[in-house]
Amino acid sequence: MAGEGDYRIPAAKIMQADGSYALNFTFTGFEMFPGKPKLVGLPSAYVEDDSEAETLVITLIDEISKLELAAFYTIFRDRPVIARSTQLRNLSTQNSKIHKLASIQLDFPAEAFSVISLPGAHNQERQVQKETIGYGIKKFSSRRGSTSHQMNNFIALEKGTADEFQGEVFGFNLVYSGNHAFEIEKDQIGQIRLVAGINEEDFSWELQAGETFQSPEVLMVYSDQGLNKMSQTYHDLLTNRVARGKYRNKERDILINNWEATYFDFTEEKLRPLVDTAAEVGIEMFVLDDGWFGKRDSDTSSLGDWFAHKRKFPNGLNQFADYVHQKGLKFGLWMEPEMISLDSNLYRAHPDFLMSYPGRLPAPSRSQHLLDLGRKDVRENILTQLSTIFDEGYVDYVKWDMNRSLSEVFSHQLASDNQGETLHRYLLGLYELLETLITKYPAILWEGCSGGGGRLDSGILHYMPQSWTSDDTDAVERLKIQYGTSLVYPPSSFTSHVSAIPNHQTGRNVSLNTRGNTAMSSVFGYELDLTTFTPDEKQAIAEQVALYKNIRQVVQFGKFTRLKNPFTSNECAWQFISQDQTEVLVLAFKILTQGQEPFSLLKLTDLDPAKQYKSENGNIFGGDELMNLGFYLPKQTEDFSSWMYRFKRID
Repeated sequence: MAGEGDYRIPAAKIMQADGSYALNFTFTGFEMFPGKPKLVGLPSAYVEDDSEAETLVITLIDEISKLELAAFYTIFRDRPVIARSTQLRNLSTQNSKIHKLASIQLDFPAEAFSVISLPGAHNQERQVQKETIGYGIKKFSSRRGSTSHQMNNFIALEKGTADEFQGEVFGFNLVYSGNHAFEIEKDQIGQIRLVAGINEEDFSWELQAGETFQSPEVLMVYSDQGLNKMSQTYHDLLTNRVARGKYRNKERDILINNWEATYFDFTEEKLRPLVDTAAEVGIEMFVLDDGWFGKRDSDTSSLGDWFAHKRKFPNGLNQFADYVHQKGLKFGLWMEPEMISLDSNLYRAHPDFLMSYPGRLPAPSRSQHLLDLGRKDVRENILTQLSTIFDEGYVDYVKWDMNRSLSEVFSHQLASDNQGETLHRYLLGLYELLETLITKYPAILWEGCSGGGGRLDSGILHYMPQSWTSDDTDAVERLKIQYGTSLVYPPSSFTSHVSAIPNHQTGRNVSLNTRGNTAMSSVFGYELDLTTFTPDEKQAIAEQVALYKNIRQVVQFGKFTRLKNPFTSNECAWQFISQDQTEVLVLAFKILTQGQEPFSLLKLTDLDPAKQYKSENGNIFGGDELMNLGFYLPKQTEDFSSWMYRFKRID
């Protein structure tokens, strides 16, 4: 605790009514019970039967301030997972102010550790970074109001020489979608302290007499078999005990999104040929992206006005949706409900809904501003508008976007002393709105997005079973992005599209085969203008669509393993094994050709060494052979080459 003689990073900073930060928590008791309690107002892991887990609650109290702290530990019976969160209750008659309340503090003895984090940028999310932990303090954080492109809310500690396949690894993932901080300190005698939770910067919370504050939850995973085993545990946990709803374990449809095909320049008549072509090649869903609402023909207007653009859809959006459905496709909509344009009916009617400093012009980003979702009246307005659309029953899918970071964080409904609560109240409001929507419309498939992968996290996953991985659709850039994403998040939780060449982000030309192999490594779709394709190109797309339909069960819900690392080599490879372990899928990539190309050996993993496996070309291999000897990848004849290998176990 702050101010108590331990000079390392504190887990809590709480100001008493007298202005002091003094706290001396002492043990008062504990409780153990089967199951796992739900966190009120926050996303969290859950159990479907109380026998799956046991929860320990340790209670401490500071007798002077009458603040009671409860540390929650849920241990999962069949998973190497501990869920950890903190509750603070004010038992006094005076208010206190929380300036920091971590979800976890964990101390390690003096040993050699490295830390793995997932920094990045827009169009370059979740780049794997590994550093030796040295003396001093290292902080991995976001203060952008969301998880951010710049630093995902995950770190892992690797002990000694641990790598992808061996050694001890400790993973930490915060189930939260706002400002976060993971702090690591190596002290003067080599001990390592980890503190993680809501970022204390720009945060405070007035804890009134009798009230309780609940921290978000950290999911801790232990592996003694390297990073891959840690990732597989997270994949299982996040898929089956964080994600919810009818699509949790359901194969996801192949979609086409019109964004990179048309941007804002479309009408219903212009879109119909794209729908027709999508149906011809076997695509299963059409998603209408930005520009369908208000008077939106650019990014300068209409956010907050969630009704059909009359010029583009003169007969209403439902008529176009009917056309899509008649072609045998599902219909999806892009939305950005957290945002507002100054040029909108909503702003003209409710300028105070906008998050801004009093008397100052707010800074735009993508010509848009933030709604104050911490306010009930703002949430009710958005819910009413969205319900008007969803109640008509023609929307099968929603892509929920958030295209800017939070700034000018100020709520016109909170007192000056409570402005530090604005960001957390925003998140609580968002979670409440999402909970209402997914409960009211359980048949809709929800996909998260934030300028690409800026809010791809386990908090959003609790409400939306998948998120857009990155606005960078370049197949080569995506290898690193998807590799890093897979450290925590399962392939069923992130989406990838085949896009046009030259790529709109990088200008790179990559073959359809490699674009497909990269995108088929997770939830799959397209984002290009199929109406410009030749008959042969359309046939190639149809074959690709048919192939993914055949492999998507093993891709989305199989056991995923990283085999070759694109951050440390010219290659990338990963493997999927079906749940019944009879089907093996391997995707391998080589980036740049070389004048003197080295032999490239690929070894598989997690096969049955006593069984035989048959490849698509009829060759038969022993499981021990594929794991211990492996096979050589073909010689590369062009940049950005890739290969798919499929094996069936012979029983």
